[in-house]
Amino acid sequence: MKKKPYFIFSIITSLMLLLAACGTADENTQSGSGAEGDNAPETKTLRVVTDAAYAPFESLEGDKIVGFDIDFINAVAEEAGYELEIENVGWDPIFVEIESKRADLAVSAITITEERKQSYDFSHPYFLSTNKILVPEDSDIQSAEDLKDQVVAVQGGTTGDAAVEGLLGKNNTNIKKFDNNNLAIQELLQGGAAAVVADNTVIEEYVANNPDQGLKVVEDTHAFELEFYGILFPKDSELKAEFDEALNTVFENGTYAEIYQEWFGSEPDIETLQSQQ
Repeated sequence: MKKKPYFIFSIITSLMLLLAACGTADENTQSGSGAEGDNAPETKTLRVVTDAAYAPFESLEGDKIVGFDIDFINAVAEEAGYELEIENVGWDPIFVEIESKRADLAVSAITITEERKQSYDFSHPYFLSTNKILVPEDSDIQSAEDLKDQVVAVQGGTTGDAAVEGLLGKNNTNIKKFDNNNLAIQELLQGGAAAVVADNTVIEEYVANNPDQGLKVVEDTHAFELEFYGILFPKDSELKAEFDEALNTVFENGTYAEIYQEWFGSEPDIETLQSQQ
C-alpha cells in the first residue's frame, strides 16, 4: 500500500512533462512562424500622384487610372522593388503634393524644365515630346506665327501655356487657360478659341479617336522645341537614384519598348532619351 502514493506521483509527473512538451512544441511552432515572417522581405508602398485627364498618358476608365505613364511607372517601380498607390489629384496639386513631400513621386507627362528643377528633382528623361497646334480642318492657321491675334486655349501651367505666352505675350487676354486639355479642346469645338496648343501625342491621339469632329494637327518645328518628360520627386529624394537605375533597366530589357508599342504603335527613340542623361 505504501507504493500507491509513489505510483500516483509518477502518473502526475508524467502528465506534467507531457503537457510541458506539448506547450513547448506549440511555442516552437509559433516562434518558428514568427521568425520566418520577420525574415520575409517587406515591400514598401509609395504614393504616386497624377492628373488623370491626359490620355493616352493617364486617364480614367471608371474608377481605374490607365495609360502609358501608368504602365511605365509600374514597370519601373517593380524593377526597383516597390509597390505603388497611384492617386488622381489634378495638375496643380501634383506639384503641391510633391513639394510638401506628402507624395513620394509623380508621373503625369511632366516636362523637365530648368524652372521646375529649382524646386523638384526629376528622373532621367523617359519620353520625347513637342508641342503642336490643334485647329479645325478649315482653319487658315499653318504655323505658330499665325496664332498671333488669335484666341488660343491651353492647359494652364504647362509648357504649351508657356509657349503660347512666348508668342502672344504673358498677360495676353487671347490666351484662355483651363485646368486640363479636355476643357481646352471643348472650348475650341464650341468656337471659343481658334486653336489649342498642347503636347503632340495628346492632340494627335484626340484627332485619331474623334475623326468626326473635323480637327487637324499643325506642326511647327521652328517654334516648338523638343521636350522630355521625367518622373517628378521632392528635392533631394533618395528614390531618384533607384528609379534612374530601374528606368535604364526597363530601357535595356525591352519592357519600355513593349509598353510604348502597346500605346503608340511605333518604336520609341531610346537612343535620344539616353543621350539626355
